Amino acid sequence: MLRQVKQALLLFTAMSILTGVVYPLAITGIAQVVFPRQANGSLIYRNGQPVGSELIGQGFTDPKYFWCRPSATSPVAYNAAASGGSNLGPTNPELLKAVWGRIAALRAADPTNESPIPVDLVTSSGSGLDPHISPAAAEFQVARVAGARGLDVETVRQAVARHTASRTLGLLGEPRVNVVELNLDLDDLQR
Repeated sequence: MLRQVKQALLLFTAMSILTGVVYPLAITGIAQVVFPRQANGSLIYRNGQPVGSELIGQGFTDPKYFWCRPSATSPVAYNAAASGGSNLGPTNPELLKAVWGRIAALRAADPTNESPIPVDLVTSSGSGLDPHISPAAAEFQVARVAGARGLDVETVRQAVARHTASRTLGLLGEPRVNVVELNLDLDDLQR
């Protein structure tokens, strides 16, 4: 029996080193060589300082900014360490309360906009971190952002168009607008 325990401990130690040290180091090394930007978070820099990521939304609430999809992470919004959906089902009263609260916030930020609110502005994504919104959600916000920034609506629409990505490989996903990059671009336009 002592022989079997030794073999089990030896196998456990070998597999722990292989799967807990060697494999993660190898994958990290490959990622750093093949996809260094993505492996380091796809960070966006301004004046040599990181100001965001192309992959993680931010909690914009000022009317002069386009707003991301709501975050499902808690206790801090857009916390990548807490990524995951809200797990609130469509009949859950808490989900309905949150959606109505988001609708009220959008209407309060732009009381003259009577257009239907796109669903991605009031519901979070599967990860709770999505930095993208639909072109319809961006269009819903164009007039508010243009007014708050003192810009022409067409100038803001052109900025949205510059940051609208089409389907990946022409067939995967949906057209999307990266809100973080769009807001940074608009800030740069006003400098």
